[in-house]
Amino acid sequence: MAKLNINGRVRVVPVEDDTPLLWVIREQVGLTGTKYGCGVAECGACAVHINGEVQRSCAIPVGSLKATDRIVTIEGLSPTSSHPVQKAWAALDVPQCGYCHSGQIMAAAALLAQHPHPTDPQIDEAMTGICRCGTYQRIRAAVHLAADAIDAAPAGRKPGGKA
Repeated sequence: MAKLNINGRVRVVPVEDDTPLLWVIREQVGLTGTKYGCGVAECGACAVHINGEVQRSCAIPVGSLKATDRIVTIEGLSPTSSHPVQKAWAALDVPQCGYCHSGQIMAAAALLAQHPHPTDPQIDEAMTGICRCGTYQRIRAAVHLAADAIDAAPAGRKPGGKA
């Protein structure tokens, strides 16, 4: 049994300790926005936040997590898709096939939480997910657009309640 805090809700799931977090999120909890891509933590389609840091869930055994760890999936980033990164992705029509983009969005949100005004090299360094459609220029533009939107938001309306 694993006790996990996913999107602010504590869930007890009947799985072995070596079960990858990705499969718990998708199969046990039913949140299918986090995708399986490569299974070896290279492509980034399975990215989630754990305690505010982007992590690749396919390579994290649930036994390595504590009940106090805060896991956030794409569904938990914003239930209404109103997070500035999600809005920027839609505004710039970033995805083509869209398969990798939940992971890309999670990586961008984590980047902006650490670097509110990232440079192009910082974006390139942080956005390590593989997009087989090659939308990297649009991804970079969307990160900049989201940063501008976060800046423009009223203090009480910024993601995470940060002023």
